Amino acid sequence: MNDWLSERSGSSPSHPALIFERYVWTYAELDACVSQLCGRLAARGVMPGQRVAAYLPNRPEYVALIHALARLGTVLLPLNTRLTAPEIAFQLGAAQVDWLIYGDGTAPGITALPVRVGAIPLDSDTLTGGRDPNWGARPINLSDPAAILFTSGTTGQPKGVVLTWGNFHHSALASAQRLGSGPDDRWLVCLPLYHVGGLSIVLRCCLFGTTVVLHERFEAGAVAGALPGVTLVSLVPTMLRRVLAVLEARDFPANVRAVLLGGAAAPAGWVAECAARGVPVALTYGLTEASSQVATATPAEVRRKPGSVGKPLGGVELRIANYANDHVGEILVRGPIVMAGYLGEVPVGEGWLSTGDLGWLDEDSDLLVVQRRADLIVTGGENVYPAEVEAALLAHPAVREACVVGLADAEWGQIVGAVVVVGWGEAFAEDPCDSRRRLAANASPLHGGPEEELNTFLRERLAGYKIPRHWRFTDELPQTASGKVSRNAVLALFEQTIGIEAQDVDH
Repeated sequence: MNDWLSERSGSSPSHPALIFERYVWTYAELDACVSQLCGRLAARGVMPGQRVAAYLPNRPEYVALIHALARLGTVLLPLNTRLTAPEIAFQLGAAQVDWLIYGDGTAPGITALPVRVGAIPLDSDTLTGGRDPNWGARPINLSDPAAILFTSGTTGQPKGVVLTWGNFHHSALASAQRLGSGPDDRWLVCLPLYHVGGLSIVLRCCLFGTTVVLHERFEAGAVAGALPGVTLVSLVPTMLRRVLAVLEARDFPANVRAVLLGGAAAPAGWVAECAARGVPVALTYGLTEASSQVATATPAEVRRKPGSVGKPLGGVELRIANYANDHVGEILVRGPIVMAGYLGEVPVGEGWLSTGDLGWLDEDSDLLVVQRRADLIVTGGENVYPAEVEAALLAHPAVREACVVGLADAEWGQIVGAVVVVGWGEAFAEDPCDSRRRLAANASPLHGGPEEELNTFLRERLAGYKIPRHWRFTDELPQTASGKVSRNAVLALFEQTIGIEAQDVDH
């Protein structure tokens, strides 16, 4: 098959491909921009088979670059724009990158790099001008590598995940089979394009003629305002919470047929509340090593079983590797969506991918994800799943957000710590004596009333060893670039205040 943009441009030339702010590009217009960009990059020396890093924010030129690199036959390395110079240098060196493409906003970070690669600036002028006749359609071999994305996995050491065109192709087909995707859809993308969640959406939309509605970054108000004009949106739980806070009591836009929710644990009770409010949550489980989605429950399935991420996508196999005497075990994945392998390591082939995540399959063979194994807290020999404690905390009406982590302890091995965001809202304003309002009003110090009330609340719901021993209250939970709660930053809060050593757990 030819590169996906040329195929789509030939069949749907006048259909909108990309919307950014007030600008719209049809597939034919985007194809012309990509053709021109290919000519510019080739003139600079970019050749098939080379590895090209992209150090760019979510902008239309980034979308054009993704398609241009596919047409040139190169391999894309998307760089997290929040990385430090040493972190970028590590990835460039490990992937043996030939070129680094950067934008106006990321140019300052290039000068500090301790490695030398060919650097090429890219700006909005990329999307102007005519088609280069030398760069039309190019055949794509599905076994060829398409991208290298770095992830810390369960070890904390960044590892390069090699994803092929076949991985992305099978992922797109399986996702569309489960949720549907076509020219009538508009997919809001506020996830970073350097994240597999954002990149995979750009590619699958091109395959099915769906319009990408691109946001430069996640802003709750902007996403809430854009929802009436889209049919699909991908978010992580923290993002959806903030969007719903902006919408307040207003109805969720009926034109949105699915909110793909993944990237972090979502308490079943809260998911059920979202569904009852009319939010069409499609709960999904995935990871970079599996090209994004592995299993997804449709909105109808979520309403019936809020705690489940449903069955694996078509062509994907799941297995639970049991340990101890529990039904919970490590989730193993096999199928055409699984990466070729990690850079410098033995290819995965047709074997099972160990995800490092914990879950179980119910009587219907639906998957329920419990926790990342790296996040599991073992205190005095007892297993504590942070997601379970977070769900119990979120059941308190004054708790808006919560993150639970394991803290090193000489006696117990680990103890439980919690960082909580509290707020009472208009519903409690009439009663100044309401305990939930008192909780929010005293939400600053480490010692005082809030933790006592939450301890009492949790003791009615959880075993004693699951209740946090250390508390921290804040106005906002720290986030990673992809919108997940940063557990590293949460651990650092405790390290600063009680001297507990933080361990790398972000992934």
